[in-house]
Amino acid sequence: MKYRSTRGGVSGLTFSQAVMMGLASDGGLLVPESIPDVSARLADWQGLSYPELASQVMSPFVGDIDQTVFKNLVLTSYKNFQHPDVAPLVNVGGVQILELFHGPTLAFKDIALQFLGELFSHILTEQDKVLNILGATSGDTGSAAIAGVRGKPGIRIFIMFPDGRTSPIQERQMTTVLDDNVFNLSIDGSFDDCQNLLKTVFNDLSFKETYALGAVNSVNWARVLAQVVYYFWTWFQLKQPAEFDVAVPTGNFGNIFAGFIAKRMGLPLRKLVLATNENDILARFFQSGVYERGEVRFSNSPAMDIQVASNFERYLFYQLGENAIDCAAFMNRFQTEQCAELAQPEGFFDWFTADAVTDAETLKSIQGIWREFNYLADPHTAVGFHLAQKHRDPNVPMVCLATAHPAKFDDTVETAIPGVTNHHPSLDALLGLQTRKTAIKDDPEVLKDFIRARC
Repeated sequence: MKYRSTRGGVSGLTFSQAVMMGLASDGGLLVPESIPDVSARLADWQGLSYPELASQVMSPFVGDIDQTVFKNLVLTSYKNFQHPDVAPLVNVGGVQILELFHGPTLAFKDIALQFLGELFSHILTEQDKVLNILGATSGDTGSAAIAGVRGKPGIRIFIMFPDGRTSPIQERQMTTVLDDNVFNLSIDGSFDDCQNLLKTVFNDLSFKETYALGAVNSVNWARVLAQVVYYFWTWFQLKQPAEFDVAVPTGNFGNIFAGFIAKRMGLPLRKLVLATNENDILARFFQSGVYERGEVRFSNSPAMDIQVASNFERYLFYQLGENAIDCAAFMNRFQTEQCAELAQPEGFFDWFTADAVTDAETLKSIQGIWREFNYLADPHTAVGFHLAQKHRDPNVPMVCLATAHPAKFDDTVETAIPGVTNHHPSLDALLGLQTRKTAIKDDPEVLKDFIRARC
């Protein structure tokens, strides 16, 4: 399998090269040259454990890593998960909740970032190289990425986060990691500001090459690929229905784009319910075909407080018939004018049902799930559950992806359900620990100077 850019300036990359490049050097995102149809192999995968299934689903996209070595990388990636199924399915009021928060940092990002950490280590050892990871987080990506690479030789990680805009626990999960190879950078702004800094620095190709920059954000194809697996896992846990729907809380479009790839691979997934909060750029797009940036609104579901979805370009590439010229033109128009429109929104466009949830509805959803079903949900899962119920077809199984443990958002859960017990031992253990972070200006030159001084 080879990889190419959505903007046409990069092609012919191996899987390992795509992983190490992260963001394509032409400013686009890397995608496989083809998407394999695995529908004929589904029967052979029945009964596999999660790591075994992950190895099978991802293998067709790899190619340049020995199959036995790759399988061992995958098995190692999931050894620190707290549930034997890795991602169990729980029936909550007729909606099946896929719990993706049983990894080391209690967020769905662990599913991909534990794998990516092992992958980076393998590739760097094979090539005798070093890597400086630059990442931006709205909350969970940062701690999950740090957990995946902390202490690993040959890797430094620089994580930017919007100061005061993640939950206090999310910040502690990052800043209490004091390993010498970990650097947490607080930015006075929004996640979009952090993401713009990241892209600006990555687009300085000389700097990127000189300092061996790599990406852990969902711009890295390996992140998306690892997330594709749990859509297949869900179908097997549902006992292989003729079709099923999935409600996906999403801000950066990576979580739901993985479902899009799974459907392209032949999984009988009917509808993807795109669930977002008041930062509804994606919902508005799938309702109108217009992709228009607005002001970031800070909410109770902060991981979705995003107005520029970094993985949207991958979807757009396929929606535009894999035409890199048209894709680049659309993204350049959006970058210049903050607005771009699809001339004929049809085809893959119809695979999505998109909707937005207000802060008040989020709190009501947390409250209702607890009172009716005795199930505690974090605010992002509550957004997904609200729309899973709203758009549920009684004749088709509906799944909601649970993206984080509720204890990561104790203040919001407490607001919705005063007095509820909402703890996790690994989070309680962070209280009182020493923290370390550095505040830097929202300026790419300041960020580059910081990286230079530590490399």
